[in-house]
Amino acid sequence: MKKVDRLGWAEGFALKSYGVRIGVRSNDASALDRVCKYLPAGWQIGTTPVVDRVYSILVGGVGPRANVRRFSLLYGDHLRIARSTNLEDVFERFESDLRLFVGEFAPHRVFVHAGVVAWRGNAIVIPGRSYSGKSTLVAALVRAGATYYSDEYAVFDSKGLVHPFAKPLEIRAEGEFKQARITVDELGGKSGTKPLPVGLVLMTGYKRGAKWRPRKVSPGKGVLEMLFNTVSARRSPEKALSTLRHVTKKAEVLKGTRGDTSAIVDAILRRMDRIAERG
Repeated sequence: MKKVDRLGWAEGFALKSYGVRIGVRSNDASALDRVCKYLPAGWQIGTTPVVDRVYSILVGGVGPRANVRRFSLLYGDHLRIARSTNLEDVFERFESDLRLFVGEFAPHRVFVHAGVVAWRGNAIVIPGRSYSGKSTLVAALVRAGATYYSDEYAVFDSKGLVHPFAKPLEIRAEGEFKQARITVDELGGKSGTKPLPVGLVLMTGYKRGAKWRPRKVSPGKGVLEMLFNTVSARRSPEKALSTLRHVTKKAEVLKGTRGDTSAIVDAILRRMDRIAERG
């Protein structure tokens, strides 16, 4: 850490997100203005110099000779976590690592890798890691009128209510590695603002040509599926299990392979209509 401290930092600031204290510093003060758009929604300026993690962004650029470029670097505490001649790549890596760190250490929330939308006062939670197609399904549901909550994390409180995790959707075209960022407005949708109970946990993966024939499974299996995708499962297993049991207490849990996403949206929302009518 002492070696990183000696690299020469021009300016920095502290912030707080979901109860986690973060420090950010850079050798280029203008980089800190750009950093703000990569911070989690609802972050606040920190009031203490004591933080849980320090991110250090070393901005590269033109070297001592015109044909030489210095790498931009990102450190999380003493560990280097990104190195690129493209500063945008460094910021994106910062954003991803920060969200994961906050998700693991948030003291009063449980973060699950999942897409989330709302329909008629209840949330649909779609657990899954990257490349599972959850963002594509979330986007299709939003286009159909569902309210957007998240395409990356379901954020639960101790009562099992899911909170919004506002950010642009990151959608990867079939066969593509790079994701495109799309706002809710571009989808013609709207974002949720208040915590909601979960009406449906949807355990699904994409398979080309598959027909949608979901089966209802037990709440316990829903808990295990979400636990597998929970950021803090190893660090705080008891808290995660307690929270997830509250999530599935009244929710339906469905499991099934899907093919064409557009073909299942109506079926999902009709099921949510029945859940809402039952109260």
